[in-house]
Amino acid sequence: MADFVYPPIVAAARLMFRLLDNRIRVEGAEHVPARGGAVIACTHVSYLDFIYCGLGARPSKRLVRFMAKHEVFDHRIAGPLMRGMHHIPVDRSAGRASYAEAVERLRAGQVVGVFPEATISRSFTVKQLKTGAVRMAADAGVPVVPMAVWGTQRLWTKGRPKDLTRRHVPISVIAGEPMNPQPDEDCEVRTKDLRVRLSALLDRAQANYPQEPTSEADRWWLPAHLGGTAPTPEAAAELDHRPGGDD
Repeated sequence: MADFVYPPIVAAARLMFRLLDNRIRVEGAEHVPARGGAVIACTHVSYLDFIYCGLGARPSKRLVRFMAKHEVFDHRIAGPLMRGMHHIPVDRSAGRASYAEAVERLRAGQVVGVFPEATISRSFTVKQLKTGAVRMAADAGVPVVPMAVWGTQRLWTKGRPKDLTRRHVPISVIAGEPMNPQPDEDCEVRTKDLRVRLSALLDRAQANYPQEPTSEADRWWLPAHLGGTAPTPEAAAELDHRPGGDD
């Protein structure tokens, strides 16, 4: 698969990181295989997570093909870029075709990125997961690499104004050891295992994050269990269930 669009975008993103002095820390990049198919299953706290999740695969020289809702591909600017980077559109009302394409890509040796929480976590904890990441890895015979990102919510997240030009924001990306789900295993059980792994990675990223809120008003980007003012998981679930809340 020829990549004429993706590498220049990666280069532009890296330039942006330098200009904004994003203090990006990537751990566990060795867990992303240098060749062969793999699913990267990433936590989701920001609209920008795909950028930094993809960055976590760059030490292995891999380009991640993300599954994203098809509306993004219809955008006049984002659409051509998404197609040029060979990402995978997902129609939530008819997901079989995108699932089949993802499995085909995995069998062809590509890395597919998914956000198994499906939507951004307002609580900044790991929500219940969809089983798709585990199922497609088992169907394709490839590993699942759990990955957590943290700090990206300070730039742009659900329910907050975007602040894309904010400087000196640390961003943490942590990949964990791969898991290898098998076709004969219970995908619900393996998905629970994945959630445990993602929660542990996110806890680690939060515990080791080098900055703290500078004021009480700035505590919005911390989860409630760490003394922040983000909604609890229960309150976040209620917000998501409101009309349009889980977009």
